[in-house]
Amino acid sequence: MLVIILSLVSTSWAQSFLQSPKLNRSALDLNEWWGPPGMIQDESIRPARIFFDDEMIKDLQYRLRNHITFQPPLEGAGFTYGFNSDALPDWLSYWAEEYPFKQREEFLNQFPQYKTNIQGLDIHFIWVRQPPTHKEVVPLLLLHGWPGSIREFYEMIPMVTADDDSRDFVVELIVPCLPGFGFSDAATRPGLGGGQMAVLFRNLMHRLGYTKYYLQGGDWGAIITGFMAVLFPREVLGYHTNWGVVPSLEALGLTLVGAVFPHLVIPPELASRLYPLTDTLASLIEKTGYFHEHATKPDTVGIAMTDSPAGLLAYILEKFSGAVDAANKVLPDGGLHNTFTREQLVDNLMMYWGTRSFTTAIRIYAETANRKHYAVGLEGASTKVPTWVVQAKTEFTYQPPEILSLKYRNLLNTTVLDFGGHFLALEHPQVLTCSVFEALEAFRRWHRNNVE
Repeated sequence: MLVIILSLVSTSWAQSFLQSPKLNRSALDLNEWWGPPGMIQDESIRPARIFFDDEMIKDLQYRLRNHITFQPPLEGAGFTYGFNSDALPDWLSYWAEEYPFKQREEFLNQFPQYKTNIQGLDIHFIWVRQPPTHKEVVPLLLLHGWPGSIREFYEMIPMVTADDDSRDFVVELIVPCLPGFGFSDAATRPGLGGGQMAVLFRNLMHRLGYTKYYLQGGDWGAIITGFMAVLFPREVLGYHTNWGVVPSLEALGLTLVGAVFPHLVIPPELASRLYPLTDTLASLIEKTGYFHEHATKPDTVGIAMTDSPAGLLAYILEKFSGAVDAANKVLPDGGLHNTFTREQLVDNLMMYWGTRSFTTAIRIYAETANRKHYAVGLEGASTKVPTWVVQAKTEFTYQPPEILSLKYRNLLNTTVLDFGGHFLALEHPQVLTCSVFEALEAFRRWHRNNVE
């Protein structure tokens, strides 16, 4: 089984996983420069807007209208071989002829947006602040992943920032594009992996005046915020995630014990989410075929996705189909319309196409799957930051509290849902928002009861 797991990752990642290095904070430079050499850093916080250039739109529409004839799918294949080419013309026609570019541009600019230069990179972020209030102001950093974007949070943002009379606090939100994603700059040299991004976002929070703050993330956002909880436990007041993962040898050992004696590891009513282990691994391998390519040769696949909007659409939307529900693969349309609107999904595509950021975004896999990142030892390190995990039914992976507690020593709660998938913020924004508020209340109580 270990061989199967390690086949998903690069050689250096596998080697580092086996070595399980201890946390080495000195391996991270808190001011490492990722921008062009010789550049003078502008530390101002500048207003920004999302903008879809007219020439970009014309070029995109031309490419969408003049695509090649695609190979027909196998009879009855649905999405089992990937994106069904019979479903593609309707999506391309919508994007070229019906998607209201300028209206969606205004929609995406509905929240205040800014840029500031952190370690040589202009980072684009939504920043929703609160008017003067007698209530405590709680700063919350929201981080997205791949193939998502800040678009995942647009339905949540008004709910999270609303002032509710039942609460004695209000939330200020900081929602950045990850470096290399969307409207944030990409690094000009190798090495900006998940651990280094954790440092960058800690520095962003300090730039905005927050030295104590809360975190929420899914996908890569979950990984990066988890690293922040390990690296900066005196700053992070609470960590909420909808993808709790502990990738350590200790966790693997306990998982293997549970394969033989599941009652020692997992509640009986949830055993089917992890066991039989062969079924779980088979599903994971099927869903993550892209992972090894991203972790080893991201620029190769990036060329294709940057040149072809049809390819970009098929590649990304297939992930949205399978990550929501594995049962979608038997449907001819991939079940996309059952969960998302066309506007939501194409808004997200525009975050990649309009910025030519697909290649720079997927480099995060390669930069986190190398010796420089693993020398820090973040994967095996634990944290005492209070943690709350919400677990959707069809998430890629499930780990019970017994395993999550190996890393998150103050795991306050796990909320197990009987619905939902990997893109929970976009699928069920109200559910995730409620979980965030439950967690914030619990974090604040925990700190009141654990005053040092």
